[in-house]
Amino acid sequence: MSLSFEAMTFAREQHATQVRKYTGNPYTDHLAEVAGIVSTVAGYTQHTEVVIATAWLHDVVEDCDVTPAEIARRFGADVQAGVLALSDLEVGNRAERKAASRARLSRAPWWVQNIKVADLISNTSSIVKHDPKFAAVYLEEKRMLLDVLVNADCRLVEIARSQCAKEAP
Repeated sequence: MSLSFEAMTFAREQHATQVRKYTGNPYTDHLAEVAGIVSTVAGYTQHTEVVIATAWLHDVVEDCDVTPAEIARRFGADVQAGVLALSDLEVGNRAERKAASRARLSRAPWWVQNIKVADLISNTSSIVKHDPKFAAVYLEEKRMLLDVLVNADCRLVEIARSQCAKEAP
């Protein structure tokens, strides 16, 4: 079984009871979308499995009862490092947490930055549609984050930036 398939199966198990905040759709729909988006720019190398697996697992430490050690044991150190780089575990008020997250992600490798941009692309439409008041805050945070994701694929960044421009409330 491929690493990415194992990650998909594990993520679906871990997020099985979770739904998207605004739509009520299964949370795994978001994970599938992120993995699909990032796969379009992942290239076709042995590392692609790590990228896709990490995309599927990007929220398991943050949102589920999964430890980094379990990620390493099941999926390896590279996936663990990617998941941890994508996990918002900072403390403080929202501004402090977002600043720390930007700093963490600015140092992340290109493939992790690609997953984060795919995550932003996936999240934006439902936030803008269902929570316009929060969308104003979210879109500004997204713009600031995109400014530091300088190693992400420029095509994904362009899509994410265009969402900020056309979907601003």
